[in-house]
Amino acid sequence: MSDFLNAPEAPAPTPHIPGVSVRHTRAKGEPRFPDGPKADPAGSHFERRIRSFQPRRSRVTAGQADALQRLWPKWGLDIDGQRVIDLAELFGNDNPVVLEIGFGMGEATAQMAAADPDTDILAVDVHTPGQGNLLNLADQSGLSNIRVGNGDAIILLREMLAPDALDGLRVYFPDPWPKKRHHKRRLIQPEFLTLAATRLRPGAIVHCATDWEPYAEQMLEVLTAHPDFENTQADGGFAPRPGFRPLTRFEGQGLDKGHVVNDLLFRRVPHQGR
Repeated sequence: MSDFLNAPEAPAPTPHIPGVSVRHTRAKGEPRFPDGPKADPAGSHFERRIRSFQPRRSRVTAGQADALQRLWPKWGLDIDGQRVIDLAELFGNDNPVVLEIGFGMGEATAQMAAADPDTDILAVDVHTPGQGNLLNLADQSGLSNIRVGNGDAIILLREMLAPDALDGLRVYFPDPWPKKRHHKRRLIQPEFLTLAATRLRPGAIVHCATDWEPYAEQMLEVLTAHPDFENTQADGGFAPRPGFRPLTRFEGQGLDKGHVVNDLLFRRVPHQGR
């Protein structure tokens, strides 16, 4: 439930032209979207650490802002780290849940949700326009199997999900942090995989994709070496792009430029003692 549910009624919004970016002068301390995602949901509750993402509070169109205001209380989740969430309650069903970390503008997420309505997708990002766009796509397509998480996926995994809660993990085209001094910021690291493994059911699939070949090689090396995961490919290499992962516009542009896209599909092996 929104923290601003009992706030004073806001004045009527100024009429806008659809698609035009929202520019609003806010008073000091006024939230950008009173009923939408918080700017920093976890606040200072957790330790400072190197983050694998950079929040981007860039320009939001009128349509995205409208979706954030209307749909966030229904389909949004601020990752504040203050409670363990019940995924069945969050989605209103007992369907398997896949966590997607970093969804850009959400087009591929919406396509996958439409193609597989019996799988729920918890899609996490910190990009406000993308959050609004995905909510808008879900609304327009009548998709009830998408929830949009706002904040740090590490805090979500560590503080807000129960063991074995997830049936899959998708990380598509994460920031490659190409400079050597920034490699420590890459998401796919042994420590991250150890954490993710505690939240993935045995047999759950971790699916990564990247068009940055050095990062793909590192992903393959780290996943192969991790005791909680096994490659689904008999040759121990990269996987063909599965049919359920849509070819995105971004990916198509990269392929046109000669980029090589690599997919990795690894399975969560059973816990020791099971």
